[in-house]
Amino acid sequence: MNKKLMIGLVVIIVVFTTGVGMLIAKNKSGLEQTAQTPPPPVLEVPKEPQVEAEKPKEENTTPTEQPAAKPQENQETKAPAPTVSTPADGQAPAGEKLSWYYKPNQQHTLPEINAKGKAWLEKYRGIYHGDVNGKNLYLTFDEGYENGYSAQILDTLKENNVKVAFFITGDYLRRNPELVKRMLQEGHIVGNHTENHPSLPQLSEEKIRKEINTLSDAYQSITGGSMTYLRPPMGEYSEKSLKITNEMGYRNVFWSVAFADWRPEAGTPEENKKTVMARLHSGAVILLHAVNKANAEMLGDFIKECREQGYQFRTLDEIK
Repeated sequence: MNKKLMIGLVVIIVVFTTGVGMLIAKNKSGLEQTAQTPPPPVLEVPKEPQVEAEKPKEENTTPTEQPAAKPQENQETKAPAPTVSTPADGQAPAGEKLSWYYKPNQQHTLPEINAKGKAWLEKYRGIYHGDVNGKNLYLTFDEGYENGYSAQILDTLKENNVKVAFFITGDYLRRNPELVKRMLQEGHIVGNHTENHPSLPQLSEEKIRKEINTLSDAYQSITGGSMTYLRPPMGEYSEKSLKITNEMGYRNVFWSVAFADWRPEAGTPEENKKTVMARLHSGAVILLHAVNKANAEMLGDFIKECREQGYQFRTLDEIK
């Protein structure tokens, strides 16, 4: 064979062999790379979950010392200022204090109150309701301090020819003598809410008398009038405090309609009116706080709606 031809064949064989080796190596490398790439995930059909019965959440039983954004119907609230609150056992020894409470109902009937407190009120001529034989209402306002709404309240009462009772403190009288004079001049009752707004059951007899007489003497000096009705501060009382104040010539005045309105911003006019209307009953003694703006704004509509439902406004002097 020609020498040149043989050399050419050798070259061709070498080139061919090298190319095949490189191709095999490349394919092998590619197969290894492919083996290292994880396969796409396989979606397993989930098994039926085992659902454990959901435990009911515990109801929040924190006492509503402060007013809710919206008054809740039939909600009992404790009374750092007059509202509704339930003692633990409903009973207390004669020397121990009770907090006034009542249980609102949706039947527009006289609400249930503490049995022992009721017996004490009957014994010492206390008041928490008036004549239940007719659609009579007795409107009262507590005036611990002036928040700018009493004049508006007096204007509305005058426009609607309604007489009410205002219970004032010593500080209120000193700071607002002209308003107090106006209350008396326009035919309203001005009642005693004590000089310094203490819990009367926690005081000695001497201090109870001083708290009440200091205010009544100042009231007589400024207005020439006298006081015969007492609203115990914070709605707290005992048989001793009822007995002493009765001997002083006072009738303790509690209430059968109230709500958490002692904070100035509590509720809207419509909310506050709706709450009171839902709790009305024949003979109701209604407690409102004059520091509450919504109370002042809803008063005219409240009076109108009560009269449309056949109620008439009477005074504490008409309660026997």
